[in-house]
Amino acid sequence: MVGTGASILVTGGAGYIGSHTAKALAERGAKPVVFDNLTSGHREALQWGPFVEGDIRDADALQAAFEQHSVSAVVHFAGLIEVARSVVSPDLFYDVNVNGTRVLLDAMRRAGVPKLVFSSSAAVYGASPHSASRPLIAEDDLKEPSSPYGETKLVGERMISAFCAAFGMTAVALRYFNAAGADPTGCIGEAHQPETHLIPLAIDSALGARPPLTVNGVDYPTADGSCLRDYVHVGDLAQAHIAALEHEQPGGHFDAFNVGTGVGHSVLEVIAAVSRAAGRQVPYTVGPRRSGDPPSLVADPARATDILDWRWRYSLEDIVTSAVRWRTAPAFG
Repeated sequence: MVGTGASILVTGGAGYIGSHTAKALAERGAKPVVFDNLTSGHREALQWGPFVEGDIRDADALQAAFEQHSVSAVVHFAGLIEVARSVVSPDLFYDVNVNGTRVLLDAMRRAGVPKLVFSSSAAVYGASPHSASRPLIAEDDLKEPSSPYGETKLVGERMISAFCAAFGMTAVALRYFNAAGADPTGCIGEAHQPETHLIPLAIDSALGARPPLTVNGVDYPTADGSCLRDYVHVGDLAQAHIAALEHEQPGGHFDAFNVGTGVGHSVLEVIAAVSRAAGRQVPYTVGPRRSGDPPSLVADPARATDILDWRWRYSLEDIVTSAVRWRTAPAFG
């Protein structure tokens, strides 16, 4: 599926994870065809393969892209991702994330494109706490999204699964945990506006580019009292998409996999790692807990390892080092 010259449509390929995946596809000899409306993506990230400017809800633009580039599979990143924004604008999130995915699936059916890899999220699990006896989240765990964003990802998965069963398509959903870091070459990296992720915010605080970081709660039942999260390097995520494209499935089959490391790092551990990499302390204050924040969200990645033969390579130190390098000299954003 990712053979030399294979055309893979990458929706949202000008964004953070999408651009890293487009780069990984090009390095494998495939032709990534980036489809993006550039509302949050970056034109400077369009460095691999042809670019089609279009909205995921535009069926005609999708059909034209499929026909012009002889697309054989789709990696679907296009969508809205800000959890807080989804709470105040759920209508927009359902329109883009759910209706946009439906339009894409319909366009794939008409064009005879059989394979989809879907950018899902650990947000499908919600904030259900896990016990000390079972601290890792597995794919069959309870799914109770705590935000409209998480709901749209879960609805998207269920819709894709139904399309596969009804129309003989195949699909893989990858449930990301905390994507972080930047390409080691420094050519692409994280450039969200506004930025809401811990590692870039901590870096900016260390560099004096923003006020001191706020740590939301240090009274959780963890070793240092701050929340535990699973951080996975964006380059490792890109390789997971390659593995998902190469995953052989019978017609009508849908699979879902966690993409994480299985290792939890606390907020205070991340702050310490950023301080080391930046060569200066991250200033921070302690605030109250955020509603819905569980003490720990850490993936069980065993299924992706066993079935996709995917393994993470980059440690937290690697992630933070690459992020500091990017944040101090970003190529764009």
